[in-house]
Amino acid sequence: MSTASTRLPEGRYGRSGDDRADHKLKIAAAVLGALLLVLVGYFAYHYVGQSEISAQVVSFQTADDEVQIHLEVHKDADAHGYCTLRSQAADGDEVGRADFRFDQHAKQVDKILTLRTTSRGTTGELLGCHAD
Repeated sequence: MSTASTRLPEGRYGRSGDDRADHKLKIAAAVLGALLLVLVGYFAYHYVGQSEISAQVVSFQTADDEVQIHLEVHKDADAHGYCTLRSQAADGDEVGRADFRFDQHAKQVDKILTLRTTSRGTTGELLGCHAD
C-alpha cells in the first residue's frame, strides 16, 4: 500500500496565505529599516555636523578648594560659546561646576582654567560645550 500525500499539488491552487503574509512582512521590515537608517543619519548629522565647539580635558590638578583644568577647545574661528566643567569628591558628590566662555577668534584655544570647589575635588570633567 502507498501512503497518501497531504501536500497540495505544486502550482495548482496558487500561493498559500502564509506566503502572502511573509511577503508583506518582508516589505514592512524593509520600509521600517530604511526609515530607521534615515532617522539615525539625520540625528548623526545634526550631532556631529552642526557642532561648532568641541573640547577635551588635557590634564587637571586638584587642591583643597580648587581644581586647575587644562582645556583644549576646537571650534570655528568665528564661533562663540561656553564649556561646562565640574569636579566631584571621592564619594561622588559634586563639589564644583562652572561655565567658561570662549570668544577668541581662533580655531584652537588652549587654556588652564581654575574651577573653585567647596571641598577637595578628585576629578576635573568636561560636561559639554555649546555654541551661542
